[in-house]
Amino acid sequence: MSANPSIRLLIAEDEKNLSMVLQREMERAGHQVTLVHDAEAAIRAARDAEFDVALLDIMMPGRSGLEVLRELRQQEQPPEVLMMTGHATVETALQAMKLGAYDYLTKPCHIRELEAIINKAYEKRQLRQENLILQSRLTYKEKAPDIVVKSHKMIDIMSVVRKVAASNAFVLVTGESGTGKEIVANTVHNFSPRCNGPFIDISCAAIQETLLESELFGYESGAFTGARQRKLGLLELAHGGTLFLDEIGEMSLTLQAKLLRVLETQMFFRVGGTKKVSVDVRFVAATNRDLDQYVAEGKFRSDLLFRINNFMIHLPPLRERPEDIPSLAEHFLARTSGGRAMRISGDAMEQLNNYYWPGNVRELRNVIERAVILSSSDVITAEDLPLELRARHMPLIEDDEMEMGVNGSLDELRRKQILTVLEQTGWHQGRASEILGISPSTLYRQLKSYGLTRSRRINN
Repeated sequence: MSANPSIRLLIAEDEKNLSMVLQREMERAGHQVTLVHDAEAAIRAARDAEFDVALLDIMMPGRSGLEVLRELRQQEQPPEVLMMTGHATVETALQAMKLGAYDYLTKPCHIRELEAIINKAYEKRQLRQENLILQSRLTYKEKAPDIVVKSHKMIDIMSVVRKVAASNAFVLVTGESGTGKEIVANTVHNFSPRCNGPFIDISCAAIQETLLESELFGYESGAFTGARQRKLGLLELAHGGTLFLDEIGEMSLTLQAKLLRVLETQMFFRVGGTKKVSVDVRFVAATNRDLDQYVAEGKFRSDLLFRINNFMIHLPPLRERPEDIPSLAEHFLARTSGGRAMRISGDAMEQLNNYYWPGNVRELRNVIERAVILSSSDVITAEDLPLELRARHMPLIEDDEMEMGVNGSLDELRRKQILTVLEQTGWHQGRASEILGISPSTLYRQLKSYGLTRSRRINN
């Protein structure tokens, strides 16, 4: 915890001279002070903004400080409250403590004593907030990345990743589906000064727009039907750490505008909320889309692209770094063999090396996991691998084929590619879309366009 935290402090004091002294001294100590002079103004201020500590005079015009205390304690995340009065009695002190005040002070008080008590009250609230956040984080899996690289390309890339991790720059990771973008994002976090903070990730393509907004920003009780209590969003859960926005190219334009605001200010409103929430979050994003093309098509905001493209890291597909295939295969084998001393035969490794890997590292991992299940011995042989690997290659679209695609031939190549992958996956569209590097909705549209169904297979 910081030795000199900047505390959001609400001071409600009707004596003008004293209030000005308190404000000046607390701001000199580095705190963010909001000063009001009556109970109603204190309640309004607490409704409009979130405070860490409130310093309330008991005797104020209109409602008393004790009534303000009662109002503040009803908030879901109330500030710690210090009561202050020039007419101290045992009865009022006991009443204040019963209502939930952190401490009770009498006027006049020494500034150093007051500041020490404010710091202790802040530390108590921080511990309460941290416990709440830790409980919420139990539903999110925070894991260390598995980094296995042998190729010069990936060694150079990971060297750059470690260097940029030391900064607070926004990192955009690009590359085909399955190339390991999440591992890079996790590595950025683990090699950063935020490594002891949380790493929170979310796929912007996996959640519909309305739910994605509430997942990111959280919501207040009553914000919509079913919102029975306040929920902290991923931005708050990532406070002090890193938020990884996977498939950011699938985010709606409306949410892009809201995200841009958060990137600029590190502040936001929960859904249905009126108080600004401040966070300290490092952002990493990933996409398998061409965001420049998306900007040209009006699908992505140019100002957001400029903001997130602070530092771009492009991951090459697995077929462009075949040196990594053997080491990755051995790594996945060790992870999934359950302690068995298994190995990969020479002919099986040759087939792994010769395969095109349209699904990249993710597909390789799935192939090894499947082979471990199917193998009847401690050696993975060629017979344990999928049929398409034994054929040594897949009829995928190469760059030179795309250049020659005329008079409908490019469509035919795409149709054959989709059909081959569907046959490979047993017509599991979710798995096929991963291998093809497209979203399930895009695959569905292409199936409809080409007239491909499982019951009506088109001859190749």
